[in-house]
Amino acid sequence: MFRVLLRPRVWGWLLLLSVALWTSSLATQLYRHSQRPVDAILVLGGSIRREIVVAEAVAQGNDLPVLISHGAQPPCTRLVFERAAAPVDNVWLETCAESTFDNYRYSLPTLKKWQAQRVVVMTSPTHLPRAAWLAKILLGSHGIWVDMRLVEEIGIPGNNENRLKTLLDVERSLAWALVSQVYRPACSTVFPLASVDLTKWRQRGFTCERQAEIDSSISP
Repeated sequence: MFRVLLRPRVWGWLLLLSVALWTSSLATQLYRHSQRPVDAILVLGGSIRREIVVAEAVAQGNDLPVLISHGAQPPCTRLVFERAAAPVDNVWLETCAESTFDNYRYSLPTLKKWQAQRVVVMTSPTHLPRAAWLAKILLGSHGIWVDMRLVEEIGIPGNNENRLKTLLDVERSLAWALVSQVYRPACSTVFPLASVDLTKWRQRGFTCERQAEIDSSISP
């Protein structure tokens, strides 16, 4: 029996069986989560229009936890929410991400902490299909069902998509989907929007995106 287990072919079949069982279990879990209410909103950085839209939704009574992954500068996001008269108690910022891949990689620990099983991901039409593919792979591999919410951009799109870029990101996402089952680095700068001190930021100076139509020099 021991000699049989040492054969490479046996290990290959065992690996395939394990992957098949995991995939089957994951598919069942994803279907179950797709039938439940949304647990959280993940906003991908790239255009402050996305922060404006989610702030309006929160102002209208959407009380789901919101995670904004490397969006506009924190004081600009805070001012967007204040202008919309939207509560900020349930809004968090993550500032580690430098790419779409990072958006999901660094958001995952927070979403897992929130025990999110169904998430709305907000991005722009020009960011598809890469954002959707990566969401389904990186979040879906952890049992999180994803619904995409598209926000139209104004002016020059913040994301430039091409097939090669999408293919490369999909390939590394498939690899990370397996690695992240045992290794999941967290972003060291995830903090509540409520903690953003506008007075200190004004002393340091900052500029908001033109689309926000915010004059950062105006005192509160």
